[in-house]
Amino acid sequence: MATPSPGYSITLRVAVSATAGSTTELASAVAATGAAVTALDIVESSHDAIVVDVTCNTIDEEHAERIREALNARPGTTVRKVSDRTFLLHLGGKLSVEPKVPLKNRDDLSRAYTPGVARVCLAIAAHPEDARRLTIKRNTVAVVTDGTAVLGLGDIGPAAALPVMEGKAALFKQFAGVDAWPVCLDTTDTEEIISIVKALAPVYGGVNLEDISAPRCFEIERRLRDELDIPVFHDDQHGTAIVVLAALINALRVVGKKMDEVRIVVSGVGAAGHAIIQLLQAQGAAHIVAVARKGAIHRGETYTDEHRTWIAQHTNEAGFSGTLHEALVGADVFIGVSGPNLFGAEEVGTMADGAIVLALANPDPEVHPTEAAQHAAVVATGRSDFPNQINNVLAFPGLFRGLLDAAASEITTPMLVAAAEAIADCVSADELNASYIVPSVFDARVAPAVAEAVRTSVSA
Repeated sequence: MATPSPGYSITLRVAVSATAGSTTELASAVAATGAAVTALDIVESSHDAIVVDVTCNTIDEEHAERIREALNARPGTTVRKVSDRTFLLHLGGKLSVEPKVPLKNRDDLSRAYTPGVARVCLAIAAHPEDARRLTIKRNTVAVVTDGTAVLGLGDIGPAAALPVMEGKAALFKQFAGVDAWPVCLDTTDTEEIISIVKALAPVYGGVNLEDISAPRCFEIERRLRDELDIPVFHDDQHGTAIVVLAALINALRVVGKKMDEVRIVVSGVGAAGHAIIQLLQAQGAAHIVAVARKGAIHRGETYTDEHRTWIAQHTNEAGFSGTLHEALVGADVFIGVSGPNLFGAEEVGTMADGAIVLALANPDPEVHPTEAAQHAAVVATGRSDFPNQINNVLAFPGLFRGLLDAAASEITTPMLVAAAEAIADCVSADELNASYIVPSVFDARVAPAVAEAVRTSVSA
């Protein structure tokens, strides 16, 4: 059942009669619709009436309209305005550019701009490597998308993707002090995207590819990694893989099992599933079955997609060819990066004792967490309203902080493993339990720990 969410928070400006119980009655009327009241503020008052701002979390836009209608139906009550707090937060965008140096007089201007800046330009022309030291390049990441695979929204285009990229950039800054900027491209042509990013690269110390649909995302990332001298990271692949590995490391500690012994079922063989499998194997996972819509990926089938071909060649040593439900029988671990409501409690009950379920489809996971918890020992989702949220913000800010600090030119698998282990180790042995296998996204220790692990890996 859907629950009220801050993502659908509204403020209703309501005029009511000035009686002793008017605000209490107003709050009760809103709560009776199923909304969660979070604030009541009187903004106007007279002898006969008051105007109250009622702030509440709702389920969706239709729910918000039902609240308006319910209040207007009450005698002596008028809803003057309804404000959507999420849209208000986005007015004018979520980012700005602030100068880091004072520009208060002619001397400041002479050094920051002409004529003094010419000396710095000539120094970089003579020694291009100094661009990292003398410009924003040392701390700036391009967040690049074409808007073809945005969150759970799909192909909505570059303009509609911009609020997500702004949010991503804000997270970079908030959690790791990295200056990131949205680069939303009005093209889906693979060669054009590669060419544009290469042309923009002199400004940036790293590239974060975001929400580009498969299989083009694989080719774009591979080519840019080969052709640029700065690190290129596809967060939908490798960011997800890092946090999944961190969660699984700690979940296995909870249930007392070993990575190289457990049987793992991965549902979803797109960008995230492919990267997860690769990273789990780098950590020692030896028994993985990947499942697509038509069943398990196995060597007995021919695949036109090179990435499914790779999965077939490197997993499922027993040649299992059944369905997802059949694959779950006796499995120790389920990892879902596919679609909603694929199975229920009954199927989880067929898994091994001490089962681990990481159902990460958003907003609706492959199995509802309350159903999974009937049989599984550890359950995680991508949602913030259940324990163990698998959220990429645990990985990418600290990862890029470390890459930028180390002036890294590439990203390697050992760096990704080191980042995952750092996240896992932010949960101490005293804190670790079935409901706490990954740290909070607001844990201030995480980004510095990941950055340090990456810096160490770069220098190793």
